[in-house]
Amino acid sequence: MASHTDHPELLTTAELAALLRKTPNAVHVMRYRGQAPPGFRCGRDVLYPRRGVEEWIAARLAMDPVAQRSAQ
Repeated sequence: MASHTDHPELLTTAELAALLRKTPNAVHVMRYRGQAPPGFRCGRDVLYPRRGVEEWIAARLAMDPVAQRSAQ
């Protein structure tokens, strides 16, 4: 059985960056520009709900015409 820490409900900036194969700084820039998944400040950190990240990725895939062509 997978532990809760294998798939945390909230991702840190570093975890999101690893998932997206970006640097943490790139995620900060994306957030500043309004291009990152929904997240919220918790003290000095930004946390991203896993469900919101998954929905954000799905929406980006749906908007990508190249991804749509390969799905057909």
